[in-house]
Amino acid sequence: MSTHTKLLPESPATSLIAAALPMPVIVISPLQHILFVNPAAEQFFGMGAPLLRKQKLADLIPFGSPLFQLIGQALERRASVGERDVDLSTPRHGEHIADIIVTPMSDPEGTVIIMLQERGLAQRIDRQLLHRGAVRSMHGMAAVMAHEIKNPLAGIRGAAQLIEEHLPSNERDLTRLICDEADRIRALIDRMESFGDTRAFPRAPVNIHEVLDRVRRVAETSFAKHINFVETFDPSLPRVSGDRDQLIQVFMNLVRNAADAVPKTSGEITLTTGYRPGVRFGAAVAGERLSLPLEVTVRDNGAGVPADLMPYIFDPFVTTKRGGSGLGLALVAKIIGDHGGVIECDSVSHRTVFRILLPKAVNDSEGVTDA
Repeated sequence: MSTHTKLLPESPATSLIAAALPMPVIVISPLQHILFVNPAAEQFFGMGAPLLRKQKLADLIPFGSPLFQLIGQALERRASVGERDVDLSTPRHGEHIADIIVTPMSDPEGTVIIMLQERGLAQRIDRQLLHRGAVRSMHGMAAVMAHEIKNPLAGIRGAAQLIEEHLPSNERDLTRLICDEADRIRALIDRMESFGDTRAFPRAPVNIHEVLDRVRRVAETSFAKHINFVETFDPSLPRVSGDRDQLIQVFMNLVRNAADAVPKTSGEITLTTGYRPGVRFGAAVAGERLSLPLEVTVRDNGAGVPADLMPYIFDPFVTTKRGGSGLGLALVAKIIGDHGGVIECDSVSHRTVFRILLPKAVNDSEGVTDA
């Protein structure tokens, strides 16, 4: 092993400090081989340290990235340099916007330390607040529509049924169309009314792997028969604090969306769970702040979400599906918010990831096993 590859692992104290840092830390050689990564960097790139150390920086960062210029500047000036809001997104590793600091090391010369501060956290929290504001707007809209539309809608449907009774069977197509459309509108209003349900729900420790297994089995026997499922689960994951049926609804919606997006012949949906250093987030329940260490992701290899829709993906009536209502993801965001959690979406061509962070059950130290 060369002296370069021993750079940080030789110092236990230094390695412990780097491992404790919440931001990704990467050390590269003069030839830009990866020498060291901390756990946050493993999470950032979605790869383990042994695999990352076999690669060069150019294998992880898009060609022409400002990061390469920063490295050159840091080595030339022999001083730390930085830049904000650098796009590090790649089809393989997903969408990442980060602030970057590059610091040269004197021994060995040409080695640099790269520290990344992902911008996604603040943006993610802002999006959650916007989603919850949209849900409150939906509540008011649903209340008005339920009162102003449901009653006359029932009258229209009843009149169509009365007319139908006096028509021959071969002339009832239009009255049936009226009834079907009235039922469709009523169902839409019923779904909108669900956004107004702000009642507290009973919470219990939920095995998230049992939830995901239930969703997968239903999908494989119905709408996702042609799709390959891949599961990467952390068997020691603690239980989630929440409602089992609502969580099944969340992941059923996400898996159904993924199934609609993937190609017909090579579709793949990947379900993963993991324990991550949790962020403290102001939850929608009782105003307390919860730690969110439990991460669940649903990834597909579909065409991806159009860039112009990404900022609004969880807003009501926003959809990429022909004939879709645009309420499925809005309801998912509401349920996750009611659980005190966070949901975010990263999407590029052939890789869309929905990432959910959830609180663990109180006083539940027992890990769950794969279902």
